[in-house]
Amino acid sequence: MTAVAPTSDRSESARSSGTGRAPSALGVGVVVWLASELMFFAGFFAAWFTLRAGAERWPAEGVELEVARTAAATAVLILSSGTIHLAVAAAHRGDRARAGRWLGVTALLGTVFLANTLAEWAGDGFGIDSHAYGSIFYLLTGFHALHVAGGVLFMGAVAAAVAGRSRAPAGATVEVCAAYWHFVDVVWVAVFLTVYVLS
Repeated sequence: MTAVAPTSDRSESARSSGTGRAPSALGVGVVVWLASELMFFAGFFAAWFTLRAGAERWPAEGVELEVARTAAATAVLILSSGTIHLAVAAAHRGDRARAGRWLGVTALLGTVFLANTLAEWAGDGFGIDSHAYGSIFYLLTGFHALHVAGGVLFMGAVAAAVAGRSRAPAGATVEVCAAYWHFVDVVWVAVFLTVYVLS
């Protein structure tokens, strides 16, 4: 009689290391959704450069953006990509409590970024209907801010589930959350360079 070696340890190791695992429906859905969101942002960037090419003055007269403060907020958002990576690593180790804490830290950093965005809007001195620059500025930064807010809420829900009594696989769930957040961060770097540096 041929002995059959147990495979549970190997299969569990494969799941934790990410090998031998088919993409989840949630993961595929998020990738498709992010691709569609990327097209929206591409449209906003195209509108920005089109309006800039046709404007006599860009930014519009009287516009003074808070470049230094927004650069600091950008650094905070980039830092949050590191903290959510730590959350993914903890989740794959099976340390659900630490994964939840790192997700909470990431959500806090995202909230700090949002607070800076709102503070900047309050002090800008121009509105979405002031001129073409104001329209595209608020559409681009506002659309991104909505994605940050959605990400913060998403992370809060995932953190509560991962650190709580839920027995759902933590690694894949946190990975999906991280993929979304990295997308938000990369898009913001493009927004910052376009709006605050290259202008």
